[in-house]
Amino acid sequence: MNGERQAPAAAGEHPGRGSDFLQLAVGDLPSGGKAEWLAGRLRQAIADGRLAVGSRLPPTRVLAADLRVSRGVITEAYRRLAEDGHLEGRRRGGTVVVAAPSVPRGAAGGGVAGGGATPFSGTPGADVFDALRSAPAVVDLTPGRPDLATFPRTAWLRAERAVLAELSAEHLGYGDPRGAPALRRAVADWLARMRGVRVAPDEVLIVAGTAQALTLLHQVLRADGIDAVAVEDPGSLGGRQHLANGGLGTPPVPVDEEGVRVDALRATGARAVLLTPAHQFPTGVVTSGERRRELLGWAREGGLILEDDYDAEHRYDRAPVPALRALLADRVCYMGSVSKLLAPALRIGWLVAPARHRAALIDAKRFDDLGNAVLPQLVLARLMESGGLERQLRLLRRRHRDRRDAMIAALAEHLPGGTVHGAAAGLHLTVTYTADVPDTEVAAAALARGVKCQPLSWHRQLPGPPGLVLGYAATAPGAIAEGVALLGRGLRELA
Repeated sequence: MNGERQAPAAAGEHPGRGSDFLQLAVGDLPSGGKAEWLAGRLRQAIADGRLAVGSRLPPTRVLAADLRVSRGVITEAYRRLAEDGHLEGRRRGGTVVVAAPSVPRGAAGGGVAGGGATPFSGTPGADVFDALRSAPAVVDLTPGRPDLATFPRTAWLRAERAVLAELSAEHLGYGDPRGAPALRRAVADWLARMRGVRVAPDEVLIVAGTAQALTLLHQVLRADGIDAVAVEDPGSLGGRQHLANGGLGTPPVPVDEEGVRVDALRATGARAVLLTPAHQFPTGVVTSGERRRELLGWAREGGLILEDDYDAEHRYDRAPVPALRALLADRVCYMGSVSKLLAPALRIGWLVAPARHRAALIDAKRFDDLGNAVLPQLVLARLMESGGLERQLRLLRRRHRDRRDAMIAALAEHLPGGTVHGAAAGLHLTVTYTADVPDTEVAAAALARGVKCQPLSWHRQLPGPPGLVLGYAATAPGAIAEGVALLGRGLRELA
């Protein structure tokens, strides 16, 4: 970094000395951005296997002396990789590598991999997200990834101990298929305070995330004579796949700057629609007041709204907007989860349905899995009741805002012709560009350089401009800048 104080060289020291660790040479150090340079070298070494899981890094004081930089440079580089989840400080055990992605074939040389199938080859199938998750990368910018390094382990353990200390033996048996009463109460309170949705605990059905909520709705909707659910376009490929898996049609409805177009929704003839009105995926549009009134008018005429409130709490530069469920309870199935607030691994979410569908959904849940695991439900309830979940949300908002700003700055520098969408909230940005290059080719070129993202065309059924959907929540600012730079380079080479 400019102006940083460098450690003086020892008497008789050769000016070109460096460190035996990774053969880092003093002469390679840039005049500015030293911490970012070192973080990049460490990230590459972890990815290509030179630093295996369990490897211990040199103490910051030792490496600073070797490279003749201030100790703060080394500390900052280590911190960036710790935020990425690659390193962990263990006090007397030093700083240790704890996660090691790999560089894809062709990434080391900076070229586009030639030949061979990628997740972006052809029409995305049911396993496309699994394939992308398993693809090796140095920088992962796929959307929908929360910052798992911030999972509140201490608070969770404290809540778990308290639950186990108070738990009677009978609570270790089969639970209520609707969900543990304690969690249904906590969710009802959370929805009233945070989303403006007033429900009784008995109206809440605990499910294994929004994915299961959609699966349970398949049979209930079909029994009600509904054979198609309209979807936003662009809109979530994953949501569309879940509906199609249940034998439901998914007619597309265009989204504009005010949200889903209700005139186009009416034209589909569909009696149900899947929406993300608080922060539309992937464009980030917030459904306007006028468009909400039109939607509610459509619903009062017999339509059913499936409201996926997937990341409504993650907002930075705009006022909160109420859930549609708060405005028309008897025509909205409301879905939410803690996947983006805590971790997808918990598989805990909730479904609040109109009264006429509630019994059928409870039966569907009962025969599907007898209900979610009880112990994690009780721990989450304790965390919510203690204020721990709100503290987690405040922490995430600060971190996500910084990372969003880093991505916007990187996009302005490396994709200056791009248009950024959805910056006011959420865990991702969408960028569209004018170059006549398919976004699947750009995503494939990025993956060949070690950067993962999603092409916007995955989330379209209708024609539209190419673009990329880029997640920032789980990636440190330095890695974001590095990844976006590689994206920009790939797009320029293809254009």
